[in-house]
Amino acid sequence: MSSPRKVLRGLFGPLTARGWSFLAAGGTALLCSLAIPAPDLVRVGALVFILPVVSALIADRSRYRLACIRRLDPPRVPAGQPVTVTTRVDSVSRVRAGAALAEDVIPETLGVLGSRPRFVLAEIEPGGHRKLSYQIRSDTRGKFPVGPLRVRVADPFGLVSRSKSFGVTSTLVVAPKVVPLPAAAAPSSWLGQGDGGMRTISALGEDEAAPRTYQDGDSLHRVHWKSTARYGQLMVRRDEHQWRNSASVFLDTRHCAHSGRGTASSFEFAVSAAASIGAHLSGEGFAARLITEAGEIATPGTFSDGLLDMLAVITPSRDTSLGTGTSALARAGGQLIAVAGRLSADDAVQLAAARRGNAPAMALLLAVSAWTSGGTCADAARAAEILSAAGWRVVIVTAGMPLPSAWQQLHQPLGPLRPPDRADRLLGAR
Repeated sequence: MSSPRKVLRGLFGPLTARGWSFLAAGGTALLCSLAIPAPDLVRVGALVFILPVVSALIADRSRYRLACIRRLDPPRVPAGQPVTVTTRVDSVSRVRAGAALAEDVIPETLGVLGSRPRFVLAEIEPGGHRKLSYQIRSDTRGKFPVGPLRVRVADPFGLVSRSKSFGVTSTLVVAPKVVPLPAAAAPSSWLGQGDGGMRTISALGEDEAAPRTYQDGDSLHRVHWKSTARYGQLMVRRDEHQWRNSASVFLDTRHCAHSGRGTASSFEFAVSAAASIGAHLSGEGFAARLITEAGEIATPGTFSDGLLDMLAVITPSRDTSLGTGTSALARAGGQLIAVAGRLSADDAVQLAAARRGNAPAMALLLAVSAWTSGGTCADAARAAEILSAAGWRVVIVTAGMPLPSAWQQLHQPLGPLRPPDRADRLLGAR
């Protein structure tokens, strides 16, 4: 059996400040009427005291039920773009719900375009509904919860108020900024683009096919004896599908390789560049993959959607070495596109060695030391020299360089690429 305290708490708990004021004023008037015989004061005091009590009893018996449905349009946006939030409140009870105050709970990191998402709803009839709509946006990428919706229903006199919080929340994905890239034509000697985009190993000839290191489980009939004699280790032919419109995007996420803070940091530029390149490759029909210094990252669903979802929450890592990532990059094959931060000479050599044979390889080297005022591009120039010696096409990107301009420079006509044996000798000499 419920105690009297719980009964009183359940009865008078929904009273608003106005309701408690009426209750106190009515009680005071009744006490004063005992000392001053005044029938009018008794009637006024009784009326003022009973009114919030009756409102509380009616509110306690009126068990209205509401349902909430929320839609984000669109559910994923690039940073800085607005999102329209539409919330529908349905009455699923037989009792008319009074005027209500509805408010969505929004994280502080999300900016609301206009006033706060707070709305006054008119009475909702049984089976009826009300729609709320507002816009939000975020300048920083990430995944943010929207909701839950809180609804407060009051009686006509404002004496009693009942609140209801819906547990349903929606997740807004704020992806990195995706910059449209020009469809620059690559030299015909590169695979995956232009007229040679669909050529496979069989079309190029066995001698021109870039082999890879033998791995356990490979069939011996795939051993490439000329390459085995050249490299001094057992080499096998690559599968044709690894060369047909395939690409690997390498993103350097090491904390030590970047500088700056917030959206103006070199890390955020690298993430945006990787997202833009990945979306561009996906639109061109490439079978692409994403690789970081920690190895290949699986992207569920389509590559473009999975890439944006993953890059929305990626953070700088504590790794200091590129070894694991460059090994995965070498095994991946196809066209290589790297977005790298600060590279030491050893880092550059490891990244350069990921290119196999005549595979196209391009790198956007961020001049991290010059990203903030007072730095130089000397370290980026040294890394660019090492990569260029291994047949990579390299562009040093500064803080003020637009990504489409850097992408265009990567595809400018250059001299013929160095043969693999020449690049290997240069790497070995270093």
